[in-house]
Amino acid sequence: MVDKTMIYEKKVKCPVCNKEFMTTKVKTSKLKLVKRDEDFLNYYKGEEHPLKYEVFLCPFCGYAAMEKRFDKIKPSGKSIILRNVTPKWHKRDLKPERSFEDAVNIYKLALYCGEIIKKSKVELGNICLRIGWLYRIQGIDNEEKRFLRYGRDLFEESYYKEDLRENGYDEVTLSYLIGELSRRLGENEKALNWFNTVFTVCRNNKNPVIEEMARDQWNLVREGRTQKANTTDNE
Repeated sequence: MVDKTMIYEKKVKCPVCNKEFMTTKVKTSKLKLVKRDEDFLNYYKGEEHPLKYEVFLCPFCGYAAMEKRFDKIKPSGKSIILRNVTPKWHKRDLKPERSFEDAVNIYKLALYCGEIIKKSKVELGNICLRIGWLYRIQGIDNEEKRFLRYGRDLFEESYYKEDLRENGYDEVTLSYLIGELSRRLGENEKALNWFNTVFTVCRNNKNPVIEEMARDQWNLVREGRTQKANTTDNE
């Protein structure tokens, strides 16, 4: 059951079809952080998670995007949405409260919109990461891993090919995130390589918090490999 005191509705104007609609947000003042995973997923006390509402979806034309990037669409992108999404979209009254299943479907629509209008790789990676988080919260491990891998691969491509500053990221944070997602996917060599990249980059771009997190996770991978080796030797 949704706690109505946790949410509110916000009026938004769609940059594609120029129509106004209402979307739901979670009151940040009501959130109480319980814990945080090493890949930055926050857990909060109560039933409502703000992650479910980070994508805005226009009920009129079907355009969906992350809140912070919703208005950042070029005229060519608008034409692509109106040509490829809107004709297949049936106007609907969206429920104020989103289930996790609703949220996953809306994120996947945002991913599709982002792909066809050629959003940056890091933006697409962020959407995939959040889909993976939604599946993690629900305990659906195989789908979580699938989208973490998509996100990791997009982040890796972004690291080598995109201007990270234009997309709100830096080398240290993205290197760490690629390493941590690789660790979660069981790709330990790749994880260690990317954590080592964090240490290298931090020589010039100091980020003590991320550097310490990378060192903790680097040690976790090394300890796991040592324990595995010892178990094999004793068999």
